[in-house]
Amino acid sequence: MEQPETINIMPRIGDFAPDFTAMTTVGPLKFSEYNTGSWVILFSHPADFTPVCTTEMSAFAQREEEFKAMNTKLMGLSIDSIHSHIAWVNNVKEKMGILMKFPIIADIDMKVSKLYGMLQPGESETAAVRAVFIIDPEGIVRLIMYYPLNIGRGMDEIIRSLKALQTAHEHKVALPLDWQPGDKAIVPPPKTVEDMEERVKSKFEMVDFYLAKKDLD
Repeated sequence: MEQPETINIMPRIGDFAPDFTAMTTVGPLKFSEYNTGSWVILFSHPADFTPVCTTEMSAFAQREEEFKAMNTKLMGLSIDSIHSHIAWVNNVKEKMGILMKFPIIADIDMKVSKLYGMLQPGESETAAVRAVFIIDPEGIVRLIMYYPLNIGRGMDEIIRSLKALQTAHEHKVALPLDWQPGDKAIVPPPKTVEDMEERVKSKFEMVDFYLAKKDLD
């Protein structure tokens, strides 16, 4: 089987999120200005007026206030025209009573999709896969998720991941498997023998000197 040509290079974790200006459902936006002072979740969907995408975008809209409470803005994208986006937003509002207030990029020229590696030829050359980029207030990509065209995302996991990133950033800790708010965090391992000896004497929950947990106040 002939391998498809790779045409997209996605930003990596730790990179600055590529800047762009695009037309959206709330008007033209420059991403670096939208990102200022808050976290942003930039996510793509394959197409308007499709069933899986409708369930996902509706879920983002229904939980937008929850994201706002975490100082996080939403921004969607698909390779559709602004007219298609507006019609779809109106359709979802009429049929489901849900209004997508967050901006949705009309990426008809595929500029942003290519910039963020959302076009993957093995899936489609004309529809963006279901990508999720979580970007911090400094404009750094902190987490990337990719889903194929036919599988919807897990909203609870996106929110859990955002809370984990914000907690790790604030407290300078690592977080274990399946961490949830209120769970103990992992203390960075000691870097010297002296640090190791102090660690053993500490009040941390000790699995071993390199794996210690603590409560976050």
